[in-house]
Amino acid sequence: MATQLNPYLGFRDNAKDAMEFYQTVFGGALQLNTFKEFDASEDPSEDNKIMHAVLETDDGITIMASDTPASMGYQTTSNISMSLSGDDEARLRKYYDKLSANGTVTLPLEKAPWGDHFGMCNDQFGVRWMVNIAGEDPAPTE
Repeated sequence: MATQLNPYLGFRDNAKDAMEFYQTVFGGALQLNTFKEFDASEDPSEDNKIMHAVLETDDGITIMASDTPASMGYQTTSNISMSLSGDDEARLRKYYDKLSANGTVTLPLEKAPWGDHFGMCNDQFGVRWMVNIAGEDPAPTE
């Protein structure tokens, strides 16, 4: 197996909701496992929280996540963004529209100075996203 780098998102109590939302955005197969399934819950009230979730899409997108138990510190990370890029404009615009629908647009998806279309948003779960749609390759200069 080749080495992979995959985002692993941490949530407090809504990993299941977030991952089900990402499945509606990206499609794919979602696997959810609770703390109870792994007999890993220290607090019975957290038995049904998500210990590990993985979403794998036909496009090669893999997102992992879990809930952070109350006994562990939890803080959101402000210096990380999820980045989607490619040249399939229709698909990437659809992703951006769905991700930003109940969130906050921080930069509209529009033509950027470097020739691509670029936008940023925070989804309804507070995760930051950047979307870059590759523009036409510039004509070679003589």
